[in-house]
Amino acid sequence: MQQKNPNSIFVGRATVPAGFGSSPLSRLQRDRHRGRPYLIVFVKSIVFIFLLCSFLLGCIGPNEETKPGATTTVILIRHAERDNFFTITAQGHKRAQAIVDAVKDMDIMAIYSPDLERNLDTVPPLANHLGIDITLTPRISKSTVNKIVSEILTRHRGEVILLVGNGSGNLRLLHQRLGGTGEGPYTYGDLFIYTIPDQGPVKVKKSRYGS
Repeated sequence: MQQKNPNSIFVGRATVPAGFGSSPLSRLQRDRHRGRPYLIVFVKSIVFIFLLCSFLLGCIGPNEETKPGATTTVILIRHAERDNFFTITAQGHKRAQAIVDAVKDMDIMAIYSPDLERNLDTVPPLANHLGIDITLTPRISKSTVNKIVSEILTRHRGEVILLVGNGSGNLRLLHQRLGGTGEGPYTYGDLFIYTIPDQGPVKVKKSRYGS
């Protein structure tokens, strides 16, 4: 009868010498083998996340990449006629209606106005005709004009927007910040159109509307 090696371990039908397969090197190899599936899953996850981020960045990337060489158009007007209580007059309401015919075919995408009654009473006929809301801006001053214009030009790059100002100083600031020289559209019925390319000089077309 064959004697069993006291230093052996009986495994199934085979007898394996004690300690075989349990050396540090064997355990390392076994651990590496067991870890491969997890490593593969981890690498695949990283690749998937990378591809997903690339896709999303491509979809929601900045507007500048989707509109190379875009030209932005800003229409600048003064509010319609008012009385001494800063309320739009009957003539002012007629002029507010006239702005619709003057710009309705220019594909205006947004209307901006300070939160002033005389300004806000000037543009509702146009806003209703176009079916768009009036976006409020802070009071226009030397300290706010750069931020206001920069945000409008960035948000509406390549589009057409209308901006209604008030007062000679306020309109002068807007006019010069948009690239014009001299005075802005201060007289009731003045309508200045600024064509602002990505590069090159700004073109200003001075027109009028209403009677």
